Amino acid sequence: MTAPHGFSVSRYAPERSTLARLTARDSVLRRLDWPILLSALALSLIGSLLVWSATRGRTSLNQGDPYYFLFRHLLNTGIGVALMIGTIWLGHRTLRGAVPVLYGLSIVLILAVLTPLGATINGAHAWIVIGGGFSLQPSEFVKITIILVTAMLLAAKVDAGDQIHPDHGTVAKALLLAALPMGIVMLMPDLGSVMVMIVIVLGVLLASGASNRWILGLLGAGVLGAVLVTALGMLDEYQINRFAAFANPDLDPSGVGYNTNQARIAIGSGGAFGAGLFKGSQTTGQFVPEQQTDFVFTVAGEELGFVGAGLILVLLGVILWRACRIARGSTELYGTIVAAGIVAWFAFQSFENIGMTLGIMPVAGLPLPFVSYGGSSMFAVWVAIGLLQSIRVQRPMTA
Repeated sequence: MTAPHGFSVSRYAPERSTLARLTARDSVLRRLDWPILLSALALSLIGSLLVWSATRGRTSLNQGDPYYFLFRHLLNTGIGVALMIGTIWLGHRTLRGAVPVLYGLSIVLILAVLTPLGATINGAHAWIVIGGGFSLQPSEFVKITIILVTAMLLAAKVDAGDQIHPDHGTVAKALLLAALPMGIVMLMPDLGSVMVMIVIVLGVLLASGASNRWILGLLGAGVLGAVLVTALGMLDEYQINRFAAFANPDLDPSGVGYNTNQARIAIGSGGAFGAGLFKGSQTTGQFVPEQQTDFVFTVAGEELGFVGAGLILVLLGVILWRACRIARGSTELYGTIVAAGIVAWFAFQSFENIGMTLGIMPVAGLPLPFVSYGGSSMFAVWVAIGLLQSIRVQRPMTA
């Protein structure tokens, strides 16, 4: 069909405005999971206030600038959001083809930590100092790599229609590929990150439909590995002391048990509504060590009280709930496994971080996702959000 004067109809069809394209039903913006995005942004902004409160008076850390950590936390958040956008633009399916390269790069980076390039920060030899006040913790990105590489292997034959569930040989290969970086990280030793990686692998196996024998075998191997690591003396003294303090909270309250005791005092003093931002006596008195990183939840408990700390839990819960929906809604096993691995990662790391401030979990040096200060951890969790959004955006539209 042609229009008058021989012009095609398309010549007369008005182009959609930029706003119309952005808000169309099939647009990327409309298909994003906004509860996840807004919850992650809210957590990062709340974290910036908590980090600011914890560091503005610590001249030994902030180089005399009370806004030092605030600006850097906001910068890390901005870079993280940019990484999320880049991940959505590339798409999880495109990254699926790049998994071998990402896996090899991850191995190189964590091996570099064991060379003279590696540095010890806060008792953990898990960093590479870049310069200019910046450092990189490769184990944070290994969490993503393990999710992607195991998902790629476990879903390959299933998504191709050749199998209903991954066979034993495929599961074994996936576990071996996950075990290599985990073993290197254990040599640092970064026990906290290894704990998270083990939980990630468990979550991935459960989502893949692998035989329960593999799940039980992995749990047994984890227990055996913990015994061997302890028996062979692979843990540093400070890590052994942390577990000793967890087993006996009254052990050396001014020494190995100091962090946990001060954390519980800070959280317990907050009451229902807290002392008010910047007004917590434990925080302003600098009684809680590493309060901007591992123990940032104590600032929320003391200064924002049960209500403020509860809000953080609710926002984390929203992210986990929506991520589970994305996993269930994926039309391919690969997407389901990736989303499930992220759920396992966020859930365990959040539980461990908050649990150690309450004394119900051992201190393991793990940051609270989106809230704790730290560039590597912030970048990694926002890339994970990008993967979740990509899985949701690229699934077929429903009527």
